[in-house]
Amino acid sequence: MTEFVTVQELVNALQLTVLAGEEFLDKKIYTSDISRPGLELTGYFNYYPQDRVQLFGRKEATFSEKMLEEERAMVMRKICQPETPAVLFARGITPPVELMKAAEEQQTPVLSSALKSSRIGGMVTNFLESKLAMRSSVHGVLVEVYGLGVLIQGDSGIGKSETALELIKKGHRLIADDRVDVYQQDERTVIGEPARLLKHLIEIRGIGIIDVMNLFGASAVRPRGQVQLVVSLEAWSKEKQFDRLGGAAETMRIANVDIPKVSIPVKTGRNVAIIVEVAAMNFRAKTMGYDATKAFEERLAIMIEENNEAEKKASEDPHEFI
Repeated sequence: MTEFVTVQELVNALQLTVLAGEEFLDKKIYTSDISRPGLELTGYFNYYPQDRVQLFGRKEATFSEKMLEEERAMVMRKICQPETPAVLFARGITPPVELMKAAEEQQTPVLSSALKSSRIGGMVTNFLESKLAMRSSVHGVLVEVYGLGVLIQGDSGIGKSETALELIKKGHRLIADDRVDVYQQDERTVIGEPARLLKHLIEIRGIGIIDVMNLFGASAVRPRGQVQLVVSLEAWSKEKQFDRLGGAAETMRIANVDIPKVSIPVKTGRNVAIIVEVAAMNFRAKTMGYDATKAFEERLAIMIEENNEAEKKASEDPHEFI
């Protein structure tokens, strides 16, 4: 987990313009929450969250323009506290002189964006949440298959990386090999990314470490991606029962989110990469409302019912079927 994000990182990530306080961009941001200081402009500072990025949109700017100069100067000094990491103006709005002066006194950077306040506010929150989120690691290979984030897991040596390599050759993309760093983006979304040391790299036994981006191009890798499906590769055994109809609903809990899971038996002769592709396509079909297992069960029920009706008629009038 990253304890803080610097204002400089925020500026670089969202391509913000620095209007003042460039020498103070090393100030730290500890929370992903942002503040719209509308109530504070009226003079109410009882619950002012001074440790958040302060976002000024059209409403805040218009309100401040109608304030008296002395009142505006007093309020801006209260808004720019030593703990305030930055003040951000949306829509390219020009900050009032009183705020620029207060920001200089408190060493608070003043930033600007041409985007609307709701848009830039969401981008700031998403960026800070991704950086400040609690992180953990899971073993496996994360690949993007038909736009779906698939985490391939299994015992060491079962062929996870080799399967991922074949998927990459077929046009799919590598996100992380061996160790996947994951964090919860929201209540239903888990994001996975590679460890810094292993970015774009994949280990193939007998060859060693290869650089996927160098060999296959930039289109073969992604910096991060959502974990949407877990594919568990398991050594095939006569004694073990595997789901044959697809009706078993397995899940795996990752970063406090239950992720759908399928278990695939592995043995000589099986093209695991193709099976992973089909698993991804089948999962996407289910999310779109089509379930082949349910369709099979419905057809089976109809056939059983038809057979029962035929047997009933035969028992009632046996000469009809002679």
